[in-house]
Amino acid sequence: MKEFHFTVSDPNGMHARPAGALVACAKGFPCTVRVQCGEKEVDAKRLLSLMSLGARCGTLLTVRVSGEREEEAARALEELCRTQLGRPAPKEG
Repeated sequence: MKEFHFTVSDPNGMHARPAGALVACAKGFPCTVRVQCGEKEVDAKRLLSLMSLGARCGTLLTVRVSGEREEEAARALEELCRTQLGRPAPKEG
C-alpha cells in the first residue's frame, strides 16, 4: 500500500472540476484508491463520494493506493493532487 497526504489549497476547496480529474486519474488504474478526510474515507473512483467529503481550502487529505500498479498510480495521483488540488503536507519527524 502507498499513502500520501496533501492539503487542499484551492480557495474553492475540492469542487467538481478537480474532483472529476482525480476520479478520472484513479479510474485509469486497476488498484483501489481511497481518500480520507478526518474520520470519513471514500472510494476515489466515485465523484459523488469525493464531493461528500466537503474538503475546503486548508483541509488535510490522505490518499491510500493498494493493489496492482499501486506505485505508478500513487505517483500520478500525487502529481495531480499537487498541481490541481493543493500542496503536499509537510513531512513529519
